[in-house]
Amino acid sequence: MAGTDSQFAKGHSVPVSHQSAPGKQHEMAGKDPVNDQLPTSDGGYQSYLPANKLKGKRALITGGDSGIGRAVAILYAMEGAQSTIVYMDEEEKDAQETKRLVEEKGGKLGLIQADLRSAERCKSVVEEAVKGMGGVDTLVLNHGFQMMKETIGELSEEQWVKTFDTNIHPFFYLSKYTLPHMSPGSTIITCASVNHYIGRPDLLDYTSTKGAIVAFTRALSNQQIENGIRVNAVCPGPIWTPLIPATMNEKAQEEFTSPMGRPGQPSEVATCFVFLASADSSFISGQSLHPNGGVIVGS
Repeated sequence: MAGTDSQFAKGHSVPVSHQSAPGKQHEMAGKDPVNDQLPTSDGGYQSYLPANKLKGKRALITGGDSGIGRAVAILYAMEGAQSTIVYMDEEEKDAQETKRLVEEKGGKLGLIQADLRSAERCKSVVEEAVKGMGGVDTLVLNHGFQMMKETIGELSEEQWVKTFDTNIHPFFYLSKYTLPHMSPGSTIITCASVNHYIGRPDLLDYTSTKGAIVAFTRALSNQQIENGIRVNAVCPGPIWTPLIPATMNEKAQEEFTSPMGRPGQPSEVATCFVFLASADSSFISGQSLHPNGGVIVGS
């Protein structure tokens, strides 16, 4: 779908709104995030063009109910993969909509409702996904929690622990329990952030976990490369997802943009996950991709 009805024209920020966490895509005000289209040169959008890059692959995707995770599940389906998404109980409506959208593309999607903050639940999620799909070829670790706090004094110990329990510990648990089901050619893809590279001050706990994710990705890659399993990270910049109205104040939302003059869309990040899961990235491991709208960062 080409045209000039750009989701966010250059120089315009997101529509300011507020909702409770976790963010829900069906409650977002104004513009809906783009799942399966990419920008055109005239400011419009055109449909993503699949090329059968993931035919026969099986993916386990956390945080797959909305935002980047939803876009990944849809593009994976368009590329021929079967997926299972993991989501919180409050996100059931969004998860069902993701399932509908995937099936609309001719794909197959399994649903697992789970709080991933325990090793036991992560283990059972992997077992359920393997049983449902017959295996896992790609593990997408995409879920996360953030909540803005301006200073370290405002950041409670409880939130600090919750952020680490949500954003990094399950990455270890799920990787540990999925790897025995993987074989040479399998991939693990983590979702980090631009914030680790720029040191965002009002997201101290979130930024810290994203730095840990990049370190985890590099170390796990070095550990698994001899087994033929590649591990990479995607580090998005400002992307229009339910996380924004659920966790950012009005000022942060008004300033939510990039050097390109707009925030990005989930579809523009999901293409990175397609690339890293496919044979196109066969010589890439331990690396980070930066779909961040032009923010220059050190690798």
